[in-house]
Amino acid sequence: MPKLINLMPRLAVAAFAASIFVSSASAQQAPTVRIRGTIESVDGNTLGIKTREGADAKVRMTDNVAVFAVVKTSLSEIKEGSYIGVTGMPEPDGTQRAIAVHIFPENQRGAAEGFRPWDARANSTMTNATVAQTVKGTDGQNILVKYKDGEKKVVVPPDTPIVTFVASDRSEIKPGAKLIIFGAAKKEDGSLEANRINVGRDGITPPM
Repeated sequence: MPKLINLMPRLAVAAFAASIFVSSASAQQAPTVRIRGTIESVDGNTLGIKTREGADAKVRMTDNVAVFAVVKTSLSEIKEGSYIGVTGMPEPDGTQRAIAVHIFPENQRGAAEGFRPWDARANSTMTNATVAQTVKGTDGQNILVKYKDGEKKVVVPPDTPIVTFVASDRSEIKPGAKLIIFGAAKKEDGSLEANRINVGRDGITPPM
């Protein structure tokens, strides 16, 4: 019994420390919101955005916000070993028909790797993965992509928008530009904050 009594305070301290750790981790993981739309105003660090759904949103950019231009590129830039994101629609045979493809810069290899539901349109998906094989087919380019938990066969029709990200600066952020924010953090007061903005260059609407 004495040993048990001596052990109890240690267990209590350990449990308390664990609860603090869990609470801190939960507090740091604010829910995020994906935003697509058009920049209507720029006031210091605050963006006024008309969302794709027609709503008005205010998003505060962090002081060290990363700005990437979304620029057009070509299907020929997708090579074996490229790390890409495929916005797709599932086909009956299990393949994905691409409705957009974005090529990640090398320093973003591995970003959000995997396969998941997406909201580009109803029933759309997103596959972030490495190109294992690419072969020209009758309906377009046939691409096999692999990620850590599996692989997908993708058909890329000839008219599919192909874009890439180019590191840029706040000069891209101006009224009229189209953007996508993959994960604006929703604060406890309901406000939105973003540490990365992806802006379509030359009038492009980010297609992903």
